[in-house]
Amino acid sequence: MGFNITGYSTALFSTWYFIEELGILFDAGEGVTSGLLQKSRKIKHILISHADRDHLTGLLQLNQLNAREGFPVVYYPEDCGSFPALEKFSKKFDTHVKGTLWKPITETSVIKIKNDILIESIRNNHIEAPDNMAKSLSYKVVKTKRKLKEEYKNLPGREIKKLIEEKGNEKVTKEIRTNVLGYSGDTPVEDYYRWDNTDILIHEATFLDENNQREVNSRGNKHSTLEEVIRMVSEINIQKLILGHFSSRYSAEQIDTHIRKLCDKYAINIPVYRLLPGEIKRDILNGVSINK
Repeated sequence: MGFNITGYSTALFSTWYFIEELGILFDAGEGVTSGLLQKSRKIKHILISHADRDHLTGLLQLNQLNAREGFPVVYYPEDCGSFPALEKFSKKFDTHVKGTLWKPITETSVIKIKNDILIESIRNNHIEAPDNMAKSLSYKVVKTKRKLKEEYKNLPGREIKKLIEEKGNEKVTKEIRTNVLGYSGDTPVEDYYRWDNTDILIHEATFLDENNQREVNSRGNKHSTLEEVIRMVSEINIQKLILGHFSSRYSAEQIDTHIRKLCDKYAINIPVYRLLPGEIKRDILNGVSINK
């Protein structure tokens, strides 16, 4: 399943990714509306990973320009208290945005955005929280289809149609799910197999240096290193990798050199793309992979 993905992701400053074909925006950092211009009108579903300002400060402007009855729908972690306050403020400040829907979700929510497309939320530990709370989420986009059960596969079409009429479609077919896209949000690498068998993975890689990671993780929210992400990808099955959220302390040359070096070290043969600090990247997957 091909996607036109546009994004911007620089640690501390702003992160957002727009999946045009699905009308999905992952996070809504500063500059999302000016970056997308008229295309921002196509956004129907906004999935916020957590309440850090660099992931949501573009939300008010985006909503102010594009709100209409029932859209966009803003999904956010239920245990983040900032969002009800933000909703209340936005509707008071811009009275015409009252049609926007704000929906709290949990770590096991399933959101149906099309007949055959679901989004599953997954808890991550970017923000430490008690076991019964989830303040930071990752997301998985899942495509579904129904396939005839093996015992009916060789029956004539007429008989299959009759069986469906008598028993119902769910009794005669089984659901097949394909993980077409994963979005990590901000998170340390925790579970290698969370993203196994995912076509496209968008993952943060804030640090090139583990010393920087330890320093920041010890006094704040947790992030990934590039090597952790590449090592994980080497042990699972994905088709394409998009790396972002690099710290602006690194130059483009440093980032690209590290990516190529680690792709060689871990024998990464899939295409790897990256969003450099300070740059909007349009139609990411149509570009040249950094490890070509």
